[in-house]
Amino acid sequence: MIEYFLDLFPARDGIFNVLAYLSSRTIISTLTGLFVVLFFGDRFISLIKNIQFNQSFDGRAPETHRQKGGTPTMGGLLIVGSVILSGLLWGDLSNKYVLLGLFCLISFAGIGIVDDYKKIKDPGSKGLSSLTKIFYQIVFASIIALALFMSAKVPNETIYIVPFFKDIILDFGIVFVLISIFIIVGSSNAVNLTDGLDGLAILPVIIITIALGIIAWAAGNVIAADYLYIPYLETTGELLVLCGALAGAGIGFLWFNSYPAQIFMGDVGSLSMGAFIAFVAIVVRHEIVFAVMSAVFIMEAMSVILQVSSFKLRKKRIFKMAPIHHHFELSGWKEPKIIVRFWILTIIFVLIGLSLLKIR
Repeated sequence: MIEYFLDLFPARDGIFNVLAYLSSRTIISTLTGLFVVLFFGDRFISLIKNIQFNQSFDGRAPETHRQKGGTPTMGGLLIVGSVILSGLLWGDLSNKYVLLGLFCLISFAGIGIVDDYKKIKDPGSKGLSSLTKIFYQIVFASIIALALFMSAKVPNETIYIVPFFKDIILDFGIVFVLISIFIIVGSSNAVNLTDGLDGLAILPVIIITIALGIIAWAAGNVIAADYLYIPYLETTGELLVLCGALAGAGIGFLWFNSYPAQIFMGDVGSLSMGAFIAFVAIVVRHEIVFAVMSAVFIMEAMSVILQVSSFKLRKKRIFKMAPIHHHFELSGWKEPKIIVRFWILTIIFVLIGLSLLKIR
């Protein structure tokens, strides 16, 4: 929207000139996301309490989580709403990546809203069935992947680069769509599984979002892209505005979601943010780097897959409880220790991922 406003002042100077710069709009977008969440946070929590949209204990977590029953949920609405507002105000709405990024957030948030609402209104319900949830995730991920593939104007938009091997560039053609669907759906569910302790998921999302935002800027800057030997993608830098908004909104939400949490993000937050960071990774053509950065999310998802598979095949459990953060809880680790250690692991893996940009 800001781009249309600036077009009204072709001979702009002062503040109007500052707003034309991506760096300025990113900073303002980040602050907008942050302060919107901080300003409306207490009011939103009071509203959720009044309409009784509270978390219920469903027995799929350690018994110590019973005391968290009654905590307001669906806080992801505040995050997603803040990002959408920031994107509309400060993003370039003629940029296809900005539009697809907003669509990604809104569509996956929609799935989360329905899922959360069903669980709230029927405490004995597990929300949407797994098949229904996966179906709609695949539908929306397919729209995004197809839009990226069909709108690609240069090979750089769909090729795959391999860390350590700068001369290896893979082009799988239409298979790009299938791979992208898998990454978006997988990331969405992995973040959802990780969101089981206070603040456990949101900070890793923030850190990964910031890192991907930096890569998006570098990919959209011909000098930086050439220096790092990564595909140059002319308009990806605009994603930095959305990444900044999500990082700011996430930090604001952590103010209320830190242990002991005043509110949970719910599926509306975890599903949408997990899909969005995967979308950014796909756009900037760094899926492998993203996998390294998201090692904590992958570990959480794999612990569930292994646990379910082992029980079905051998009638034995590998972990005391899955996802794996519950295993550590039942092993005697205090919740704050698990949270902080998973945060530390995320920082380590993100730094390793960023280092792969130059080690090629």
